[in-house]
Amino acid sequence: MKYTSIELFAGAGGLALGLEISGFEPILLIEWDKHASATLRANRPDWCVVEGDVEDVVGRGKSFYLQVDVPIDLLSGGFPCQAFSYAGKRLGLEDTRGTLFFSFATALQQLKPRMFLAENVKGLLTHDKGNTIRGMLDVFEESGYVVKHTVLNAWDFKSAQKRERLIIVGIRKDLKDSFEFPTPDPHRLVLRNVLRDVPTSPYSAYSAKKAAVLGLVPPGGCWKDLPEDIAKQYMGKSYYSGGGRTGVARRLSWDEPSLTILCSPSQMQTERCHPEETRPLTIRESARIQGFPDDWVFEGSISAQYKQIGNAVPVGLAEAVGRSIRSCLDQMEERNE
Repeated sequence: MKYTSIELFAGAGGLALGLEISGFEPILLIEWDKHASATLRANRPDWCVVEGDVEDVVGRGKSFYLQVDVPIDLLSGGFPCQAFSYAGKRLGLEDTRGTLFFSFATALQQLKPRMFLAENVKGLLTHDKGNTIRGMLDVFEESGYVVKHTVLNAWDFKSAQKRERLIIVGIRKDLKDSFEFPTPDPHRLVLRNVLRDVPTSPYSAYSAKKAAVLGLVPPGGCWKDLPEDIAKQYMGKSYYSGGGRTGVARRLSWDEPSLTILCSPSQMQTERCHPEETRPLTIRESARIQGFPDDWVFEGSISAQYKQIGNAVPVGLAEAVGRSIRSCLDQMEERNE
């Protein structure tokens, strides 16, 4: 059977597509970015996509603006991380007002789905010395949910990239069920597995100066592999600060996963040079690494397309978590038969 879902902050559809594959039918997706909204509509004309500020749709805490006439099995979304005052006290939902987390939590309280799925950056765990995540988990608990969270790496779930995401899953307390996160797939992918016969697509070319530097970097290497004089010139003062920064002047390797696919493939600190050619990854190469099928169209300019892909939840990771959530819901259905 298909389970119903509503998604906030839907982006270009990485999370929604993974959940669809795992057996969820979205009855509503909310996304404020016009290009991402157009992408969703172009690929799934039957999906109900609302383009607008999620705070307006949720009703800023008063009532859910759009009427939902069917029970919701899953509320999902990757709300942007914003700080709020917590200071070690249980201040509740009102303390998060003015943040996008407030909208997600408000929708959760209004819709009361059987389960919810929230994803975010790994850094949320240490944001404000852990106060932010503790405040969020408190709000989820106070909203009537048993909550579990963990960090999952997309590389463990059909994605040829190292990309860690914080995954938070909740089950409504009255259902008295338990949830288990998916186990990693032992068959990890590398770029050689996914960048075969990729359809031709545009990319944002390097400047001549940057191309001359990256042309000297070997597969799997970075600025540290450049001749000393060139490395000093390219890195500037950062050359003398030591440490990592291995994403600078980084050339990918066929036999390794990509570093995290980001919103811009060619700026300092975000360079993801092709393993053989001296250029950034193309739109379709980036999408392949994120798990999007080749027929998934991205709307907008090249920069808008890169942004949508970089912000997306890897489809394979979303599918794996979705299957675990579906398994939990299946157990609920079996128990009620």
